[in-house]
Amino acid sequence: MPDNVPPPDLFPERLRFARLLRELDQSELAANARLPAASISHFEKGNRKPSFDNLRRLARALDATTDFLLGTSDEIGLGVAGQALYRNVEKLSDEDRRLAEGFMELLANKGRQAGGAT
Repeated sequence: MPDNVPPPDLFPERLRFARLLRELDQSELAANARLPAASISHFEKGNRKPSFDNLRRLARALDATTDFLLGTSDEIGLGVAGQALYRNVEKLSDEDRRLAEGFMELLANKGRQAGGAT
């Protein structure tokens, strides 16, 4: 198998990892993704594979990318809001990336530095 093709059994492992990372049990994930609870169990055991629509629902519910769940990316993702912020990050030079990270940190801490709550 070529290096860039993920192993076929990676999806169940990634799904379980993302669910536990988000501190959800199977029934909570199912409710958030609007799927039957038994489906999550089947997906995590590798007994069934989700349809494309169900994969998208799972990714949204887990605040993850479908690429992560499918094993084509090792970055879990930032979810819908964060993806727009980082859409072109790979096009930046290392120096510009560090500058952008510093700016994002500055913005994130802005409220705390001014004595406000964020």
